[in-house]
Amino acid sequence: MPAAKKKVVEELIHGVKPHKPKRGEPYMGDIQSAHFREILNAWKKELLDDINKTMSVMQDENINLPDPNDRATLETDRSLELRTRDRERKLVKKINDSLVDLDKGDYGYCEDCGVDIGIKRLEARPTASLCIDCKSLSEIREKQNA
Repeated sequence: MPAAKKKVVEELIHGVKPHKPKRGEPYMGDIQSAHFREILNAWKKELLDDINKTMSVMQDENINLPDPNDRATLETDRSLELRTRDRERKLVKKINDSLVDLDKGDYGYCEDCGVDIGIKRLEARPTASLCIDCKSLSEIREKQNA
C-alpha cells in the first residue's frame, strides 16, 4: 500500500499567499514591496469593512429594551464592540504608516538598528517596525520599568 502523501496547505495572509523569495531576489525590491503592499491593503480593507459593519449595525440597533438586565447586556456588548473597533482604528493607522514606509523605501528595516526585519516576521506581523532582537530588548526594558 503506497504511503499517503501529505498535502501541504499554505496559510493565506489576509487572502494573500506567503512569499517564497527566489534566489538572488533583492530584499524589499519591487516584488517583495508589491507583496507586502497587497497584504497591507487587504488587511486594511478587512478592518475598514468590519468598522463599517459595526457602525451600521449599531445605528440599526435602536432597540428600546424595558428590562434593565437586557439593556445592561446590550450596553456591555456595545462597549466591548467599540473598544475592539478603537483598537482596529489604531491598527489601520499603523497599516497606513507601514504603507508610507513602503513608499519611502523604509519598510522592512528595523527602526532601531536598520537591519532587515525579515520576510517571515513581516508576514506574521506586517506592521512590525523592529527586528526580533530589538523588539525583545524593548519588551525586557518595558518589564523592568513596570
